[in-house]
Amino acid sequence: MMINLFSSFDPSTSFNLSLNWMSMMIGLLFIPPMFWLIPSRMNFLWIKISFILHSEFKILMGKNSKGTTLIFISLFSLIMFNNLLGLFPYIFTSTSHLVLTLTLALPLWLSFMIYGWLNNTLHMLAHLVPQGTPGILMPFMVCIETISNIIRPGTLAIRLTANMIAGHLLMTLLGNTGPNLTFIMINLLIIIQLMLLMLESAVAIIQSYVFAILSTLYSSEVN
Repeated sequence: MMINLFSSFDPSTSFNLSLNWMSMMIGLLFIPPMFWLIPSRMNFLWIKISFILHSEFKILMGKNSKGTTLIFISLFSLIMFNNLLGLFPYIFTSTSHLVLTLTLALPLWLSFMIYGWLNNTLHMLAHLVPQGTPGILMPFMVCIETISNIIRPGTLAIRLTANMIAGHLLMTLLGNTGPNLTFIMINLLIIIQLMLLMLESAVAIIQSYVFAILSTLYSSEVN
């Protein structure tokens, strides 16, 4: 019995241990089999996805990519694994916590900012005033651009967390109404839950892609 609606996102267990965070390591168990049967279909699929992501990230980053795309492909893989694993029963969704998402977003953004301001100071200053801005609006634009730049890691983290929580909460709310429904309504509820599960699977992949793409865009701005 849940104490409250958000107790499903509580990282503590019945043994008062935070073993739920071990769910982040479960993804590693699915990776090795693809290397035992080469070329397997799973291996072909993952190589194809990696090549597609590499080509897209390379276009966004320009000529200065030089293998940096591998960092963002790894980031995409980590988030997608955790998002999809969270859809399985009794597996903790680690990406629904700001602790994890901020841990991913903040160091990335901070490293971009430190690199940009130390090596491309004039380029970073030019980003604070968009091209064609009237002189009278320049002070306001500098303030707006500075604020929008500072809140980037927060928006990255909150976007991923909110999307993971929203879908899981909706499925939990609908699932808890099951015991009080008639036979016909339970069948309808199962169909709705299956459709929601498909939607959540799509959201899990899309949100990991959005996180990786936005991180790539932020890195391209400092070059």
